Amino acid sequence: MLRFPSIITLAGIAMALAIGAGAADTIQTQKVALKVETVADHLEHPWAVAVLPDGGYLVTERPGRLRLIRDGKMSPPIAGLPAVAAKGQGGLLDVELDPNFATNRTLYLTATVSYGGGLGTAAFRATLDAGDTRLTHVERIFRVNKPATGPALQFGSRIAIAPDGSLFVSLGDHGKMERAQDFKDDAGAIIHIRADVGIPADNPFKDGARALPEIWSKGHRNPQGITFDAADGRLYTVEHGPKGGDEINSPEPGKNYGWPVITYGRDYSGAKIGIGTAREGMEQPLFYWDPSIAPGAIAVYRGRMFPEWNGDFLVTALKFELLSRLSRDESGRIVERERMFDGRFGRLRDIVVAPDGALLITTDEDDGALLRVSRADAAK
Repeated sequence: MLRFPSIITLAGIAMALAIGAGAADTIQTQKVALKVETVADHLEHPWAVAVLPDGGYLVTERPGRLRLIRDGKMSPPIAGLPAVAAKGQGGLLDVELDPNFATNRTLYLTATVSYGGGLGTAAFRATLDAGDTRLTHVERIFRVNKPATGPALQFGSRIAIAPDGSLFVSLGDHGKMERAQDFKDDAGAIIHIRADVGIPADNPFKDGARALPEIWSKGHRNPQGITFDAADGRLYTVEHGPKGGDEINSPEPGKNYGWPVITYGRDYSGAKIGIGTAREGMEQPLFYWDPSIAPGAIAVYRGRMFPEWNGDFLVTALKFELLSRLSRDESGRIVERERMFDGRFGRLRDIVVAPDGALLITTDEDDGALLRVSRADAAK
């Protein structure tokens, strides 16, 4: 009997063929001319990108799909993902490769999941099969200890892998601000776990007496960017404030970053939040934006393509659809130097420095894209 391809199969074939690179945009910035190319489009709210050893890309789509993009073609969704609760701001979020991915094929994902009558952020370890079509050995290695009910908001969440292979995961307050000050609650925290599910020896509360043993720092509203500076190993985060008060922080073990007791933002109604901008025992941000830019991710640039930006912070923005470049002044204070793109490509979500020093950026849109940013004068 003849069998005709299903609509889903035809859609997958069409998607695999119909991505593509349009004409490159050239944009002059303060220090360098940039070439911005579309690596892939027709992605639904692409949230994160990771670069494979062979130069391919893994991209998450928030509704719950993981795609492989290689040689100008995009795969059908990779099979074997854990069940994802794609509601509100939740869904399939970050993807990071294990440092030994080339030999062990291991990767890590974060996603919102349903449990206990609500939703919460979870982290997973999995193996990508040799054919790049399926995840195997999928294991949940973390889940926020208390699910959230109500609006599906502020889940975080990104992964930064330390030099020893342990994982730092950023977690939002899950839409309940008071949870960020409860040290027996994972929400509103940076957590630090081993890839094999254990608790690292340098965790500040590893005995679990005063706080959950996985907690590294607390008092975070919705950190959706986390990264290490490759030069000195320092950890940085960028997080959403309410109306104003988006922050860059450098989370240190056991410290409290204040939300919602102190903040440079206000409620969306205009009402005051907390007691003000400072309190003893709570940390100040390294930098804050007011009004908010709605930061999507952060990178510390250490690539070779843009030596002009060495050590600069690059922060994507959803609200103002821009890329913010910041650096330290003579006193060590972080200063915003320029805003690039200014609405040209839509809501900018993830940012990753590729091995060649180019930037990879995802656009968080219904019809989103993966962009590659390189030097416009690279061939000269």
